[in-house]
Amino acid sequence: MSLANPYQAYQNNSVQTASPGELTLMLYNGCLKFIGLARTAIENKNIEEKNTNLLKAQNIIKELMVTLNMDLEVSKSLMQMYDYINRRLVEVNLHNNTEILDEVEDYVTDFRNTWKEVIQINRRLQHGESGRV
Repeated sequence: MSLANPYQAYQNNSVQTASPGELTLMLYNGCLKFIGLARTAIENKNIEEKNTNLLKAQNIIKELMVTLNMDLEVSKSLMQMYDYINRRLVEVNLHNNTEILDEVEDYVTDFRNTWKEVIQINRRLQHGESGRV
């Protein structure tokens, strides 16, 4: 099956060949992208675009929630944080509050950066390199 858009073909291939860890990183990056677009929409008073992008960010958070392995203790803490982030995104959508959006963006950025570091450490360990950071 050939796709007319080479960028779309590249994106599809990237998702299909990504490890679960890389997919999680993509979700965090996507969430940050939609938060940024929502911020711009709030500043431009574009309510429809704000709503669309905040809903996309919420959907990503919900996806992160359903992929948690609740047998692990850390997942219980992550579930609480994801639930909090999701509720705060709803508040942003209702009140156009960019301070709340800043808070949410900080949390998602921290999660993304931590996850990225875990992937890098895991790659080094898989390739037999020292676990030193």
